[in-house]
Amino acid sequence: MKNIGFLSFGHWSDAPGSQVRSASDALLQSIDLAVAVEELGADGAYFRVHHFAQQLGSPFPLLSAIGAKTSRIEIGTGVIDMRYENPLYMAEDAGAADLISEGRLQLGISRGSPEQVIEGYKYFGYLPGDDQSDADMARQHTGVFLKVLEGEGFARPNPQPMFPNPPGLLRVEPHSPTLRDRIWWGAGSRATAEWTARQGLNLMSSTLLTEDTGVPFHQLQAEQIHRFRDEWKAQGFDREPRVSVSRSIFALTSDTDRAYFGRERGGSDQVGHIDGGVARFGKSYADEPDKLIEQLREDEAIAAADTLLLTVPNQLGVDYNAHVIESILTEVAPALGWR
Repeated sequence: MKNIGFLSFGHWSDAPGSQVRSASDALLQSIDLAVAVEELGADGAYFRVHHFAQQLGSPFPLLSAIGAKTSRIEIGTGVIDMRYENPLYMAEDAGAADLISEGRLQLGISRGSPEQVIEGYKYFGYLPGDDQSDADMARQHTGVFLKVLEGEGFARPNPQPMFPNPPGLLRVEPHSPTLRDRIWWGAGSRATAEWTARQGLNLMSSTLLTEDTGVPFHQLQAEQIHRFRDEWKAQGFDREPRVSVSRSIFALTSDTDRAYFGRERGGSDQVGHIDGGVARFGKSYADEPDKLIEQLREDEAIAAADTLLLTVPNQLGVDYNAHVIESILTEVAPALGWR
């Protein structure tokens, strides 16, 4: 059995064929798609965060709106770039969004991906220290964020406050007491997956790994997951961690499906460069349901994960994306034991 959700990059453009032509379209359709997939029986709605781009950049208003409009599905991010974040303000926003959704927030965070602009975090007011990289700064922000989520007081109260204070040091409010266990780290390598386990974070792994050992992507990603779980066990944590992988998967059940994605049949991994290093990119899956089932049965990383996020072509509109997800839920997932 697997949790099955979608991951949207929230693109918008006025290009021909786009059903998402503005930021307003992207936000409102994201809410509508989350409501639709909850009705279909899916388990989650996740959103990618990119700054300086025609994509979803400020996740918490969107997550809060979805939390208010739905009642069951998980809502989350995949991922928030921690180089850009004020950890305390983020803890306030995350706590509010989690309380609105009654504890359904699953927050994916990370160092982030290649940016649209050069050192964009500087425009947000954040600079690495003299002996820091931007990745170090992201982890430093993360450490503060996680500490604040524990809910212990740390700020000295004003002896003459506007409103009465509780005794002792004060914490950031609103506080969601269980949110700390629902934070995920987007890891791009096996070593980072082990670091993720040591922090007590859930593991989020995408269709990109920032290393290449010559084995197929799904096998390298499965090794990453196994290393994460081994390290988690070694740390002796008293809860079971979550692991998600994302995939582009399209069941070709109509002429429209074949027109959009038929050319992606028989896809393969790709090896390239990102941020100056070698990276391996996972393939997309597109085929008739019976053939798709056999291909997915061989994916070792999907088998090792408890959560599968289906990347969706959001610019094709709510109805078509709901159809894409429904096709996986009804035509593919039962045969693989995911439902």
